[in-house]
Amino acid sequence: MSVTYLDPMYWQDTRVAKTPDKKSAPAKPGKAVKVALPKPGEHPGNIIDIDVSTEMSESFLEYAYSVIYSRALPDARDGMKPVQRRILHQMSEMGLRPDKGHVKSARVAGEVMGKLHPHGDGAIYDAMVRMAQSFSQRLPLVDGHGNFGSLDAGPAAMRYTESRLAPAALALVNESDENTVDFGPNYDGQLLEPLVLPAAFPNLLVNGATGIAVGMATNMAPHNLGEVIAATKYLIENPKATLKQLMKHVPAPDFPTGGQILGLEGIADAYSTGRGSFKVRATVSIEKVSSRKQGIVITELPYNIGPEKIVDKIAALVKAKKIQGISDIIDLTDGQQGTKVVIEIKPAYEAEDVLEKLYALTPMEDSFSINAVALVEGKPLTLGLKDLLQVFIDHRIEVVRRRSEYRKAKAEARLNLVDGLLKAIIDIDKVIKIIRASDDASAAKDALIKGFKLSEEQATYILDMPLRRLTKMSKLELESEQKELKETIAFLKKLLSSQDAIKQQVSDELTETSKAFATPRRTRLA
Repeated sequence: MSVTYLDPMYWQDTRVAKTPDKKSAPAKPGKAVKVALPKPGEHPGNIIDIDVSTEMSESFLEYAYSVIYSRALPDARDGMKPVQRRILHQMSEMGLRPDKGHVKSARVAGEVMGKLHPHGDGAIYDAMVRMAQSFSQRLPLVDGHGNFGSLDAGPAAMRYTESRLAPAALALVNESDENTVDFGPNYDGQLLEPLVLPAAFPNLLVNGATGIAVGMATNMAPHNLGEVIAATKYLIENPKATLKQLMKHVPAPDFPTGGQILGLEGIADAYSTGRGSFKVRATVSIEKVSSRKQGIVITELPYNIGPEKIVDKIAALVKAKKIQGISDIIDLTDGQQGTKVVIEIKPAYEAEDVLEKLYALTPMEDSFSINAVALVEGKPLTLGLKDLLQVFIDHRIEVVRRRSEYRKAKAEARLNLVDGLLKAIIDIDKVIKIIRASDDASAAKDALIKGFKLSEEQATYILDMPLRRLTKMSKLELESEQKELKETIAFLKKLLSSQDAIKQQVSDELTETSKAFATPRRTRLA
């Protein structure tokens, strides 16, 4: 089967010229242009025969690649989808740092959409909301002010909420301006955006990810930052570490909503192959709620399960008489004290028996499936724990190397200027005399180069700076700066000369990040 296409460019030409071999003369101002329109039943332009199956296959592959690479899957290096990366980068460019005030979320979404993200503001705001929700991410990256939703309710509209970068986000976006990562053109080619963030911690493991692409999907659980960094440091020191050794540091996911993980077999499979599932239970306690009644008190629920869902499910089961022994359900959950659902048990029933049925029939016990698919060098791969850590380590080593080269070059350029200033300060009167005697700036520059044995950059810098800088006090400052610059250059040269030194620097920075942001584990292991 085949389909006939008309070449649109050729059709455009035939509407201007009567014949394809003759060019139409430009229209004179005020003159009408005759347009040759096709007669009924005629097909103007070139006719291209294309096989339908080939066209559908190629178009579908292009669409699938676009969804996989540009929307649905995170990069294994910084753990970011393009929309998330663009939000954090643009907020950094807007100066929305933790020590600054919040701004309207609508303003952020507008800036991201107008400059970087070619899709709608709804997708941008949804991604921003998720990064601000403490129950969605283990380490929130956006500091939200206002109603950013709950497990049972959506957020307020973007015009009602405000946002800025959370402190942890700075560890991801800082150093982007030091040639640490590559930049590429935005959707219209007018601006540049980072293709990946420097990422000072393994964000993909810490905050997890979800996404549905074409023919594939990803679902990754959040983890404890301190545990992930400990495993990363261990792998840096022991490149041949086994999965069992790494799991001593990262025994299981750590959900922001807490709960209890049952069994580690599925987790070991997920960490080994990138695929596996396990069960998560709610955290409960059996307490006396009155003199005659016991109650089941729920304080933590499985990941992404809201208390309203639990209450509605239990009420439906009680109404259908599938669960007996429950006299009342009271939802005391609020934004201040967290989850608290009290299930009152009738005196004639045992709370433990009712609880077992609740685990079996309600989402109080839920399965979580890990499907660790992420982009590595632009290709979607299923990665185990060691692979994910190694991709991050390689990325961070490259970031530190490029950052060190940038800082060394910057320090050497500054040292060159400081050396020139110190030469000029020795005889400031001669400098002034040369400048006054010169006919123009070019002559003054040449005279300074010859008189003080300066480079062209040094002479130009001296001519451009105010005379008030060339004082005795400035000389003391310059000598101190010269010493610091030499020490910095020596340190960076030593760092760049050894791969082991760079690895140690990465490890030391990870330690600092852990001290700043790590928190105790919330999800217990059965």
